Amino acid sequence: MKVALFATCLVDALFPDVAKATVTVLRRLGHDPEFPLQQSCCGQMHVNTGYPREALPLVRDHVDTFEPFDAVVAPSGSCVGSIRHQHAELAEQAGDHALAERARAVAARTYELSEFLVDVLGVVDVGAYFPHRVTYHPTCHSLRLLRVGERPYRLLRAVRGIDLVELPRAEECCGFGGTFAVKNGEVSTAMLADKMRAVGDTGASVCTAGDASCLMHIGGGLARLRTGTRTVHLAEILAGTMDSPA
Repeated sequence: MKVALFATCLVDALFPDVAKATVTVLRRLGHDPEFPLQQSCCGQMHVNTGYPREALPLVRDHVDTFEPFDAVVAPSGSCVGSIRHQHAELAEQAGDHALAERARAVAARTYELSEFLVDVLGVVDVGAYFPHRVTYHPTCHSLRLLRVGERPYRLLRAVRGIDLVELPRAEECCGFGGTFAVKNGEVSTAMLADKMRAVGDTGASVCTAGDASCLMHIGGGLARLRTGTRTVHLAEILAGTMDSPA
């Protein structure tokens, strides 16, 4: 199987260790993903902010880049949600039906990391070790658009040394929502406060999720309050071993 890593622009620019951890996990399972240098933003930011026409070239670039691969893996439920639910629709709205068909085909082969591990590779135990008390935040796009459900939990429960604790009101949004956090700062901050309170109630030293964007938001709040709780992407937990726990 020819596998590609779609790192996403946020991970590539701000959290490269998440992409490296994704590669580490996949290589451990016998797959060496390619990293096409042509890849860029998926266009979600443009669409969600009201610029669908400007997003269309990004859709075309994404399709051209990842069409040759059997599977595309991304450490982001948000970006995979955009690829599946926005790309073909954008092309159709622009009257480019050929591009829409190609976009649907690429989207059908694109997976959020936990989906790829559990559904495609049929693996739950990836050989990880992470000796920390951890709580998991199901991000909105992974929860509602992709419906990843129990997949991340199944992967986390198989991690050696982990103390996995349930997050109260886990399904509530953390308040990030991309530009929502900028345009609606007060509401976003109130939602973040609720999420941080829930994380604090677990006594966890680590909050994890499948989206670096939400972890950036939550982690920033936790750091400002000096709670001692850090945020770690799911991929980084799964990449941890006895020799080098994340």
